[in-house]
Amino acid sequence: MNDDPEPSTLRVFVALAPPDEAKDELARALQPAYARYPRLRWNRIEDWHITLAFLGELPATAVPLLRSVLAGRAASHPALHLGLRGGGHFDERLLWSGIDGDLDGLHLLAADVRELVGSCGIQFNNRPLRPHLTLARARRDDPTSVPQAAAGLSGFVGRPWHAERLHLVGSNIGRGPGPIRYRDIEAWRFGTEIRADEDGAPA
Repeated sequence: MNDDPEPSTLRVFVALAPPDEAKDELARALQPAYARYPRLRWNRIEDWHITLAFLGELPATAVPLLRSVLAGRAASHPALHLGLRGGGHFDERLLWSGIDGDLDGLHLLAADVRELVGSCGIQFNNRPLRPHLTLARARRDDPTSVPQAAAGLSGFVGRPWHAERLHLVGSNIGRGPGPIRYRDIEAWRFGTEIRADEDGAPA
């Protein structure tokens, strides 16, 4: 029996997650980098996600309200046609894979999610969305591994996929020197329609 008390706060964000097939495809493309750059802090495949809104540390009491508004938005929002493409880095420290496909729809979804979160009275850092999938972080004394690994991903083009669910993700462990572990608080399926462009084709 687990008698540990429930945490009073959670580190929370709203995100999309690629399907397993797309993640496995990228993981295969990363095999040379895994071997070549062992000092990078590689994220677990299970934790790969596309963040739409990072809400930071929230009281656990805020979660039920977020569940209510996000469930309704997911049900009314069309699925997005996306893919993983290439690689890049932020400040030579963070390695990422880029996002391809319906980026206009992705930005609209992120704006809707952020507006909903604000309507709940939750304050967060509303930074401009730069869609990406975080793969690894460099140690402070290693300025070259991330740019080199990013260059190795430049030609990667993953299979297209549909974002099927909106995820509310939290973490309340791993806040020490080790890696942060994430878990879905809840996830909601989008509407079955695929967002179309002006010509009626999937965007």
